[in-house]
Amino acid sequence: MLKIYKNELDQKETKEIQAIEENTWINLVNPTKEEISEVLKYISVDEDLITKVLDEEELPRIEKTEKATLIVIDGPFMEDTNIKNKYKTYPLGIIICEDLHIITVSLKDFSILKDFEEGKVSTFYTYKKTRFLIQILLKTASTYLKALKQVNEDIHKKEKKLVSSTTNKELLELLNIEKTLVYFLTSLKANDVVLEKLSKGNILDLYEEDLELLEDTVIENKQGIEMCSIYREILTSMSETYGTIISNNLNVIMKFLAGITIVLSIPTMISSFLGMNVPLGNLGTNPLAFIYICFSSLILSLIIAYILKKKDML
Repeated sequence: MLKIYKNELDQKETKEIQAIEENTWINLVNPTKEEISEVLKYISVDEDLITKVLDEEELPRIEKTEKATLIVIDGPFMEDTNIKNKYKTYPLGIIICEDLHIITVSLKDFSILKDFEEGKVSTFYTYKKTRFLIQILLKTASTYLKALKQVNEDIHKKEKKLVSSTTNKELLELLNIEKTLVYFLTSLKANDVVLEKLSKGNILDLYEEDLELLEDTVIENKQGIEMCSIYREILTSMSETYGTIISNNLNVIMKFLAGITIVLSIPTMISSFLGMNVPLGNLGTNPLAFIYICFSSLILSLIIAYILKKKDML
């Protein structure tokens, strides 16, 4: 997918245009070869800069060429909207061209860029390339923090369910959250290296306002790393603890069932003995024999149940 956007200082809205002009933002999402060729007709950058980002395993880094600078970061992406917190991270490339263009390249349609497309980000202008880059980085760090807050809320909900759980469903859901945290932590640390390089000012020329915005981005990214590490430690501890709790819950149920089996076996044993083909004396001819047998079976069952309860076996 190829989309081209442009706005000016006196324009509040970011407009999608049909042709590549000066000071435009070109957004490539899982582009075809034809779309890449279309961009390269107007912009003199190496094709490798674009195609490299389309590799799922591409690591966050900075690459500088004669005509452009490529900054690759990892962004969070909801892999399956039907499953909570099933995030993965994918590379997002930002290419700052010397011929007054900025290109974003990604495999997935990141929600990070939606606000820019819809003109919801203040002080966003397509001709301010460095500012736009830092705003994307800040938006990415903020998205990680929002996702981590949702993960934390979900951990608390799972914690309440696990107390009385006897199945592996909740533990599997915790494993799913833990996988998300692993992806996040790895990507946030890699992004932090990129941010540190940019903050030195050797890669791009930074204005004072850009430096302040970059400092905020570094702080938010480090906060994300800290939160992710804490949540992962909590989750690991929870998984181990509640694995034991689930096992104990099953043991309690089995103990209860074993106790009930013993109690119910008393009437069965009595009726089995009395049902044998042997003389029962006066009991056999008594019209109230059935009531006596039922009553005695009940009394014996209650006595056994009381003994088992007192020994914490029921």
